[in-house]
Amino acid sequence: MDDGEIFEFRLERSREDLFGMLRRLYADHPDYEVFLSELDTLLRERWAERADDLKSLDLRRDLEPDWFQRPDMAGYVFYIDRFAGNLKGVPPKLDYLADLGITYVHFMPCLKPRPGDNDGGYSVADYRAIDPRYGTMADLEAVTATLRSRGMSVCIDLVLNHTAREHEWAEKARAGDPRYRNYYLVFDDDVLPKRYEETLVEVFPENAPGNFTYEPGFGWVWTTFNPHQWDLDWANPWVFLEMADVMLSLANKGVDILRFDAVAFMWKRMGTRCQSEPEVHWILRALRAASRIAAPALIHLEEAIVSPDELIPYLGVGEHEGKVGNLAYHNSLMVQYWSALASRDTRLMAHVLHNRFPRVFANATYATYIRCHDDIGWAVTDEDAAAVGLNGFAHRAFLSDFYDGSFPGSFSRGALFQVNPATGDKRISGTFASLAGLQKALDDGDEEGLERAIDRILLGHALIASFGGIPLIYMGDEIALTNDETYLDDPDHAHDSRWIHRPRMDWDLARLAQGAGPQRAGAASDAGGSRAQAARAPGASVSASKKVYMGVRDILKRRAAVSEFHAKNPTIIAETGNTQIFAFVREAPTGAIVCIYNFTERWADMAGDWAAANGASAFHDELSDRPVVLHDGKIALPPYARLWLR
Repeated sequence: MDDGEIFEFRLERSREDLFGMLRRLYADHPDYEVFLSELDTLLRERWAERADDLKSLDLRRDLEPDWFQRPDMAGYVFYIDRFAGNLKGVPPKLDYLADLGITYVHFMPCLKPRPGDNDGGYSVADYRAIDPRYGTMADLEAVTATLRSRGMSVCIDLVLNHTAREHEWAEKARAGDPRYRNYYLVFDDDVLPKRYEETLVEVFPENAPGNFTYEPGFGWVWTTFNPHQWDLDWANPWVFLEMADVMLSLANKGVDILRFDAVAFMWKRMGTRCQSEPEVHWILRALRAASRIAAPALIHLEEAIVSPDELIPYLGVGEHEGKVGNLAYHNSLMVQYWSALASRDTRLMAHVLHNRFPRVFANATYATYIRCHDDIGWAVTDEDAAAVGLNGFAHRAFLSDFYDGSFPGSFSRGALFQVNPATGDKRISGTFASLAGLQKALDDGDEEGLERAIDRILLGHALIASFGGIPLIYMGDEIALTNDETYLDDPDHAHDSRWIHRPRMDWDLARLAQGAGPQRAGAASDAGGSRAQAARAPGASVSASKKVYMGVRDILKRRAAVSEFHAKNPTIIAETGNTQIFAFVREAPTGAIVCIYNFTERWADMAGDWAAANGASAFHDELSDRPVVLHDGKIALPPYARLWLR
């Protein structure tokens, strides 16, 4: 069978998923037939250009469609400059990632951004070029080939909702080209923008209030996020064609996963929040079909930080089952981890994760995480809070106060982000280690507090490793990097507290955490780290980092050895009868794994009969790889215990 026949088979396989969705979206557009013809040409051209080794990978992943759902998948996320300087600096760091157990590497925004403030790289000026600070597109292609040879997959960001105002399309639009003006949502006056604003929410109320920006001599431009980020008009089929071309071109550079940024905002409808409208899912299903035709090895991660009810469709339900995104962030798992940790009460966590989420998906799974490059918004609804006897507004306020460190007895050192006086919304920034109490314990010289902070960090990593999906570790969390306040010295970052949890990698500390010696005298240091980290007693800091690193490495190693953690196996939330403890069961044909977590600094116990009734057929902890001994018929759980019971 030649390449042409393979293409035709794949075209037929996904024909309805592609053209059926496009018919819904664009059939009434005057350019519809011309658009379809050009899309067909595009798919054939990109397939013809695809390298032979990538076509072999396409075939392998067609035959093994669960490749990304397997328990040996574990991700690591970083800004290229803060991890390795540039793209050419990445390959020498791969031994470090391999030692940790990483098989999925996410380069944070690396396409060419606008100069100056660019929302951390998400204000893209050129989708076909790499940020010159990192290298070139040829460098990206070389690095993806190197990672592929080592069995590591590469994820990069593709911003779908908007471009930078400096993008070529926007510049042509401002110059008067009607074709490109129609790529954006531009209004001659503010009448319609004011009507839309009645139901829209503000993403950055502190430094970018509103959703529209007036461009003198041009009009009112829809700018959901920042004035320099112009929303694309996805009701225009030529926007779809442009972005499909970008998507397939990046796939042909060896990218395995595309993180589609800000997808919830892609379709606008008067009288709504303009988030997660039905057309968004039609667009994403069509893009997924285009990938399956011309680059089947590529999968999609949908970045939709929305309520649970809104999130589920991004992983495919109903008519879209198995046909939209392959991955989506489990934001609620992250939020509920921090909520239970602060309140020492797992009832809200169990309620939300049991009632709001399916046990398993078709051809899709979660990306699970405890921290990322972004802030934490307290996505706790009033309804869910009330179901466990809480006031939603008061609980969200408590969480903000607890994690910015102002609540009495808090162990956290975080920073507020985007305080909105009108709604009372206050989001939180901070590294995993600082929010979990490690920074405060180091500053206070509190040895017991330090051990408890390490336990909280390892509790979180064990949770995301076992819950289902691909666990993602944000750079530096594995060595417990703390807040970096040097962002305040950079005028492009000072207004954005999220940079406090985006420190540069401290490679000297990483080597020590691995058990290696410090860099030899006279060698050029690539250490980063924070002011606070550098100022503390080095012995305590290194000891904590080493314990965290070794703990995370062991968690990922043990995860890879437990076949029941395959994402095809359902995750069933278990009722424990103890508010300190959160538990769930991973059901599999080979048996069950009962995962038990103590969310407090107090000892607790669980009845052995309870564990047996929930599927534990042998009292063996797969995390420590040791037998579990019952005392008076009970399992003793120390502070912040994590147990994977077979």
